[in-house]
Amino acid sequence: MAGLVVALGGIAGGLVLEGGRISDVAQITAAIIVLAGTLGAVMITSPMSALLDAAKGLKDVFIEEKIEPSAAIEEIIAYATKARKSSIVSLEDDLEGVGDDFLRKALSLAVDGVDLRQLREMMEMEIVQKEHHQERAAKVFESAGGYAPTIGIIGAVLGLIQVMKHLENIDEVGRGIAVAFVATVYGVAASNLFFLPAANKLKSRAKQDSTARELLLEGVCSMVEGMNPKLIRVKLEAFVEHPAEEHKKTGTAPAGAHAASVNG
Repeated sequence: MAGLVVALGGIAGGLVLEGGRISDVAQITAAIIVLAGTLGAVMITSPMSALLDAAKGLKDVFIEEKIEPSAAIEEIIAYATKARKSSIVSLEDDLEGVGDDFLRKALSLAVDGVDLRQLREMMEMEIVQKEHHQERAAKVFESAGGYAPTIGIIGAVLGLIQVMKHLENIDEVGRGIAVAFVATVYGVAASNLFFLPAANKLKSRAKQDSTARELLLEGVCSMVEGMNPKLIRVKLEAFVEHPAEEHKKTGTAPAGAHAASVNG
């Protein structure tokens, strides 16, 4: 949100400094052509399920959840310590207090005595599915970013057609041409200031969330294996210190985090 405000503020400020007025680019008709045209094009190319994923993804574009790996590790170590002292079944009383849905589900499966291999496979499948939905949402915004400038050009041409009807009045022609090109500005601005940045942010968030869940899963699997909490800490801290790609090369899951603080 802050980046969008800075970008729009910079463009508007530059326009005013050049002697222009905000009203010069405040054209409802141009906005309707660009936004409605882009939405229609995206609806044709994307299935309804992807559009719904994109609508849900809007929250992630404007509200950033900052991952705190250290908080996630401390939470896992607390559960691991209790499980080592009183068995993993003792964590059943703590399940309602687990804030993260993914961690709660993984711990619930562990408490129910699900085989370690099955537990890992089930939760890894959930990670993949979640990332798939996030990437589909990103592709919708990416498509919108590709269509918006072209729709803006269509809007400009439509405006010029109307201008041509009044060639007898040279003053009106000049004003009409200026108004016609506002649609192009809207298309290019919508693409480069919102749609494409939103797509990139959702892709980045998908990778970040997957990494976080993989760390949580590794912690739970280590509990099931009966690993000493001190060793679990060393293991998870090593995951945080090294890039995800390095862990994939060595056959281990990448690091991540659970605790989140919301920043506007």
